[in-house]
Order: sequence, then C-alpha cells, then structure tokens
Amino acid sequence: MSASPGSASGRGRRALILVENLTVPFDRRVWLESKALTEAGWSVSVICPKGPPWNKPYEELEGVAIHRYDPPPPAKSALSYLWEFAYCWLQTARLSFVVAGQRGFDVIHACNPPDTFFLIGAFYKLFGVKFLFDQHDLSPEVYVSRFGKEGFWYQGLRLLERLTYATADVVIATNESYKETAQRRGGLAPEDVVVVRSGPETGRFVGMTPNPALKRGRPFLVAYLGVMAPQDGVDYLLRAARELIVLRGARDVAFTLIGSGDSYDDLVQLTKELGLEDVVEFTGRIPDAGVEAILSTADVCVGPDPKNPLNDVSTMNKILEYMALGRPIVAFDLRETRYSAGEGALYARPNEVTDLAACIEELLRDPARRAAMGEYNRRRFQNGMAWDYSRVRLLEAYERIGTR
Repeated sequence: MSASPGSASGRGRRALILVENLTVPFDRRVWLESKALTEAGWSVSVICPKGPPWNKPYEELEGVAIHRYDPPPPAKSALSYLWEFAYCWLQTARLSFVVAGQRGFDVIHACNPPDTFFLIGAFYKLFGVKFLFDQHDLSPEVYVSRFGKEGFWYQGLRLLERLTYATADVVIATNESYKETAQRRGGLAPEDVVVVRSGPETGRFVGMTPNPALKRGRPFLVAYLGVMAPQDGVDYLLRAARELIVLRGARDVAFTLIGSGDSYDDLVQLTKELGLEDVVEFTGRIPDAGVEAILSTADVCVGPDPKNPLNDVSTMNKILEYMALGRPIVAFDLRETRYSAGEGALYARPNEVTDLAACIEELLRDPARRAAMGEYNRRRFQNGMAWDYSRVRLLEAYERIGTR
C-alpha cells in the first residue's frame, strides 16, 4: 500500500475513489472523474455499493476497476442512517485492503455523503497516501433539510465535516458556495479548495427529434429528471400540477417524472391522492436514450428543489442536463440554480406552489420565449458549463495534491 512518487503529469499514478451514495457508473460525476483520470494516465479503482443493473462484485469498465458491495436497506430515520454509514464504512474499509493488495493506490479520493471516510484516509496517510475530499453535499445541511432541525445529530455531522477537512490534503468543491463553506468551516486556504463543477460531458445529451407520442395525447409535456428524496421537492411539482390542471383548468398538459429515490413510493401515493394518475407518469430510472427522448420532447423542464440551507447553495445536475438539451426551465429562485441557468430559467418565488404553477403555465403559453430560453441554455452549457471544462480543474486538483 506504499505510495510511489509518480510523475508530475500523473503518469503511472494510482487513485482509489470511495463513494457510498450511488453505484458506479450510475454516479455520473464519479464516472466522469474516473474516466478523466484514466485518460490522464492514472490507474483508477473505485469502491461503491451495488445497484441495478451493476450488481457484479467486481468488474473492469474502460480501464476502471470497480469493487462493489451489497447495499444496506434504504434509511428513513436518524438511527437507520447511522447504521447505513457504519455498514458502508466497514465494507469500504474491507475492500480498500483488497485494492491495496492488488493495484495499490497513491491517492484516496473520498466522495461524500457521508463524511466518514476521513478515518480510512487518515489510516492510509500513515503509509504516504494522499487524501482528497470530493464534497458532493454539505452533510449537515442535508440533515436539516430532511429532518427540519439541528440538535445532536447535526452537531455530530459538523464534527465529521471538520475532521474530514482537517484530514484532506486537497478539497474538491462543486461550486463557489461550497468552496466558501470549506474555507469558512474548515479553515482551508483558497488554493487548497478547487471548484470542479458537475454536469454532463459535451456529446452525452445532443437532443433528439421530439416524439409527440411521449405527450400521451396532450399538446404539452412538462418533465422532471432527478433523485426523488425529501429535499428534492418533487411533491411541490405534483401540487403545482394539481394547481394547473384542477384549479387553472390547464387540461392540455402531461407530466413525466424520471428518476427514483427514498420518496418514490410516497410520491406515487401523493399522485393518487391528488387525482393526477391520468396526467402524471413515473418512469423510474431509465437508460440515457429514454431520458434524452423525453427531455427533447418536453416543452418545459422543472427544478422544484425548495429553498433550504442545502439547496440554496447546491448545484443541481438536472438543471445542467436540461441546459445541455436546450430546454427552457422553471425553478425556484435559488442562489446556485440562478448561477447555473442565468437567463435560461423562469424563477418562481421559493417554495410557493401557486407561483411555480403560474411560471410553468406562463412558459407553456409563450413558445417564442421557450425557444429563446432553450437556445440560451444550450449556448451557456456548451460555452462553459459542460464537464469538459471541469475535467481540467479536476486534473489541476490532482496536480495540487502531488505538490503537498
């Protein structure tokens, strides 16, 4: 498990990426990072949970060695989250010894949530391994957004975050808001926090010819793409759909919701309670081709993430994917959403269902504005928001860690 010096360019170096939240390659950010490093000459290993259709305990994809473990049951309460963290940590630690004995690694690249991998990093640092913290989420804010309070568990998460910052040789942040947090709460120097934004690579989503059949007999289609967890606000979109159809009489609109998550079953039940079964379709997780077909057909794409301490400072991947496909967007007015989409979105007052519905209807009735916003989004994505630009920053972070 000893670390070899390697060259400044990264040729011959070895990285081990740890991720608990999603399997790989389904986790697009981690997969793009893995491929970028491999293309730059790194030997890359990944440890992650299994997840359909990627259920093999080990496989090598495009030169990336992926080790997977059986995931725990979905967590609902604070105590079940504690069990999930402990279980995944033990599985990750176990597999890290496997990787150390096979390929070895010079850098541990730990993705959160949760902020527990610093213990693995601290152990291997005794043998000269560097530790890079890839902060996907602000874990304390995730807790507040899910449970609506701070208290003991929140303070515990703040402690884990501080310890992770203290262990890291370099921190990767997904946006400037996260970088500010790392500097403020972690006491890190600006040069030790590198912003590597998420988003699809150029060429992944290029657009398809709209398929009218996907509108299910209605003139308009409104689409959502993303995770369906409590903090993602899909319930706001469903209530806005009811506002449009039942209270505003807009019966010419179909809704398609792509994705899955902890709240999926609850959202399906809410759809029934709101009487929307005939206009709302849940696809679950589907291949990219299906996603691209639906979004290319959608007249409006929605980011219903409510304003809270987490969402206001988080970059939403769905927004960038909508932009890549040149779709007009309706979203709640959040700091980082506005940074990403700029003039390509119509912003509703935060957490107000009636205003979200009004903004959706406003765009549906204005085809010229939809076209202009879609073209703006496509240009903005291609000229600075695509993964191609973030790839350069990722390699800069690895150059930085090599100088520590």
